[in-house]
Amino acid sequence: MNIKNNIIFLKNIETKYQGEKIPVIKNINLKVEHGEFISIIGSNGAGKTTLLETINGMLTYCSGEGLIFNKDIIKNKYEIRKKIGYVIQNFDIDSNAPFLCKDVVMSGKTGKIGLFRFYSKEDWNNIWYSMSLVGMIDFANRPIGKLSGGEFQKILISRALAQNPDLLLLDEPLSNLDFSSRKQIEILLNRINKKNHMTIVMVSHDLSFIPSECNRLIVMDKGKIILDGNKKEILKSEFIENFFKNKMEYK
Repeated sequence: MNIKNNIIFLKNIETKYQGEKIPVIKNINLKVEHGEFISIIGSNGAGKTTLLETINGMLTYCSGEGLIFNKDIIKNKYEIRKKIGYVIQNFDIDSNAPFLCKDVVMSGKTGKIGLFRFYSKEDWNNIWYSMSLVGMIDFANRPIGKLSGGEFQKILISRALAQNPDLLLLDEPLSNLDFSSRKQIEILLNRINKKNHMTIVMVSHDLSFIPSECNRLIVMDKGKIILDGNKKEILKSEFIENFFKNKMEYK
C-alpha cells in the first residue's frame, strides 16, 4: 500500500507517559485511508485513548514512525492538529456555566483562526452549518449547561466539525448515554461519514453499539492491536466472544 494514500500511517509505534518506563501502547502498526470509518474497541486500560492522543500529537511517541496527512507527527503536530476534529472522553462543564451552545461550537475554530482574532461572517456560517449537520441549530442560543447528555454530545461533535477537519477522532462518544441518544449519535456519525466522506476513528468499549457505516474493526488489548479487519468477520469470530466475555459489555 502506498503511504501517500493514507491519512494515518503508524509503523512500530510505542508511546509512554512522561516519567514512565513502560510504554502504554507498543508495536502499533496502523494504516487508515481517506473515508474509512473505524471503531477501535478494547477494555479499559487497553491503550485506546493513548492511541488517539498519539495520532493527534498530544502524546509524543518514543519509537517508530508516525505520519498523519503524510506529515511527520512530531515535527508537524500543530499543523496536523488544525485538520483534526477531536472529541475527548468525559468532557464536563458546569451546569451553571454562562456559555451558549453557539459559543462552545465556535471555540472549536480557535486553533485555526487564533485566540485574538474576530470571527468573520464566513466563520459564523461555518458554525451554523456544523450545528445544522448535527441537528442542533435550534439550540444555538441555549445555555450549554442545560442540555441533556445526548444533546451535549452532539454539540461536542459539532464543535469538532466546525474545524472543517479531514479526520474526526472520537473517544467513547456513546458512553453514559441512554439508548435513544446512542441511536441518534450513531445515525449522525453514519451520515457524516457517508455524506461528507469524513474519515472517522472512534474508540469504544461497547460491542453493542458499532455504527452500521463502520467498515473496519480494530481490537486492542494491553497496549497492542490484536485484531484488525472487516467488522462483520471479526464480530462473528469465536475469538471475540471468548475474549470480551468478562471484559466488556457484549450484547
